Amino acid sequence: MALIKQIRQRTGLAIGVIAGGLILFLLGGDLLSPNSTLLNSNQNIVGEIAGEEITLEEFSLKVEEYKAAFQQRTGRIPAEAELVSVREQAWQALIVERVFQEEYEKLGLTISSQELIDMVQGKNIVPELRAQLINPQTGQFDKTQLITFLQSLETADPAQQAAWAQQERLFAQARSRVKYDNLIATTEYATTAEAKFEHKLANTIADASILFVPYYVIPDGDIEIQDSELSAYLSKNKEKFKVGNAANLEYVSFSILPSGEDSAAVISRITELTAELKATENDSSFVSKNSELQQPFQTFAPGDQLPVALTTNVDAPSKGETYGPFITANSSYVTYKVTDQYQGTPRMRASHILFGTEGMDDSGKAAVKTQAETVLAEIKASGNFEVAARQYGQDGTAQNGGDLGWFAKADFVEPFANATYAARSKGLLPNLVETEYGYHIIQVTELPVTSYTKLAILELELVASDLTRNEAFRNADAFVAESGNRNEFTENAAEKGFRIIQANNVDASARNLNNLTDARQVVIWAFSEAAVGEVSTVFELNDAYLVASLVSRKEEGDAKLEDVKDQVKQLVLNEKKAALIQEKLSAKTTLEEMKGVFTDAAINEVPSLRLSDAVLPGIGFAPKAIGTIFGLQSSGQLTKPVQEDIGVLVGRLNTLTPAAEIGDYTVYQSQLTQSAFQRMTYQIMMALQELAKVKDYRYKYF
Repeated sequence: MALIKQIRQRTGLAIGVIAGGLILFLLGGDLLSPNSTLLNSNQNIVGEIAGEEITLEEFSLKVEEYKAAFQQRTGRIPAEAELVSVREQAWQALIVERVFQEEYEKLGLTISSQELIDMVQGKNIVPELRAQLINPQTGQFDKTQLITFLQSLETADPAQQAAWAQQERLFAQARSRVKYDNLIATTEYATTAEAKFEHKLANTIADASILFVPYYVIPDGDIEIQDSELSAYLSKNKEKFKVGNAANLEYVSFSILPSGEDSAAVISRITELTAELKATENDSSFVSKNSELQQPFQTFAPGDQLPVALTTNVDAPSKGETYGPFITANSSYVTYKVTDQYQGTPRMRASHILFGTEGMDDSGKAAVKTQAETVLAEIKASGNFEVAARQYGQDGTAQNGGDLGWFAKADFVEPFANATYAARSKGLLPNLVETEYGYHIIQVTELPVTSYTKLAILELELVASDLTRNEAFRNADAFVAESGNRNEFTENAAEKGFRIIQANNVDASARNLNNLTDARQVVIWAFSEAAVGEVSTVFELNDAYLVASLVSRKEEGDAKLEDVKDQVKQLVLNEKKAALIQEKLSAKTTLEEMKGVFTDAAINEVPSLRLSDAVLPGIGFAPKAIGTIFGLQSSGQLTKPVQEDIGVLVGRLNTLTPAAEIGDYTVYQSQLTQSAFQRMTYQIMMALQELAKVKDYRYKYF
């Protein structure tokens, strides 16, 4: 399974088993944090799954498991931004335990011990393990490291053994989910009738002329709207205006960006360190000690992009040379030393289109081969490999035009690897390549390259000094002390010249306020502690101290008019304008006469409009108008005026070319089935969550 494993690893379809990767397939330290009141009350409920309440204590313990897995994988505790993903993994794991596990048991889905062994040390080692055990000299997976690690577990301390046992449970859970998804996906089937209709949608073509009358041809001031009309519209269209938990806030921000003095100090320090790096003989130790970069000593294999700050300033980096310091896009200062340049394992790049044959008998494989040969001939004639890959590809690479990225020969099964590495020039391989997974059309996009580069990277962040931060905090703290309520908040801000910024309709799960990142603590305050009109304490964000006031808060459910009044008003306005436009056009019999009614109207010629289209070139999204055009019976006919979100449209059918009948619709059946399969994982997750009536209250705590 090396080929499919590699393909999935490169396209986001890999079996996600460790930390971040696991969430893709299970979907589809907080115990002592400031929110840790889990031992104090039975009211700390973070959600409900299948009618069962999930306590903060249970959720926090699950988070700790996933934090331990993260630390085992990376060798460090997760940063706050990474904890968002860790908590989501823990939550999805709880859903899996209560929802999916029951499904697995009903179906008899299990992971045998032999299968688990194969996943961690056999022929089909999971990609995440392969990615973690890289030989720094070759840049390739080193199985000896894995064997050494597994052997060491026999004498390892209990904590490490427990951590590995948790990893294996994650492997098993992820594999069970993949089996379940694949089992359900096999139920997807497109009938011949559906395939014929898909062919009709794609190949029925109209030549049409379309009159487009935008709403702005009628001034807003010409339309009168009563609040009763808005209320009636909202009552009639409640489903369009569901709202989640949201809040309106006002805040004052006190910047803690670096000062000129802070910048000068960093420049002086990195200039000094650059001279030392240039002179040292132990580059890796030096940057490990002095650089603020997480991985300061890196090997760049063929296909890996060298750092932008280096390539934009240096044309041809040479071994032994030191370059910098340069300022980066992240406002840090960086110096590079080229420690080594050497020839290593060849890596190349290619794209492919897979026509799968797994599980087929000989006659089925023969039919697939015939289809693949037909597509290969089409590509040879058109030269458009990427379009064909998106249309016919049956794996995750299809959406990327079949691109597999850069790879070593050992990354793929032998027939595939031999064919690609035998190529002597870039371009389409003349013949199909057969592997155990099916037939492949292959295009070589980059020939094998063997050049590797090692860089020692010295990077210092430009951050505000303690002096700068203390001054900003004093200002923020004094503002809080003088602002006991929202009125005082407003008055004091005006008096001191502080700008009050509004953040409206802030979702309960939001992590940002406008362009302020890492503002989750402010949002939690607004939904858990704050009363309307209350002023917060000082919050410390990445680049600012912030003081907030809660203006209002909305509960999940049907929207109230005051919450969506502007949106409803615009829709009612468009409806009234559409009625006026239709009335003015009613007496006209040609598009040209209709255009004469409105100066800003336009007639667009669309010679190749397809029945499957939803967007009109130069106009916008207009599915109703397109459908109406294809409903006309003869050339020269006009549609009635059609109201769309963008304006009013009238179409004239010039000619209609029906889709020609074809002898074989299997290509369209395959496309429909593959498309349904790709949606299946997400749909399964959403369906089971809905059936389990999952309720998520985590926003009150995290």
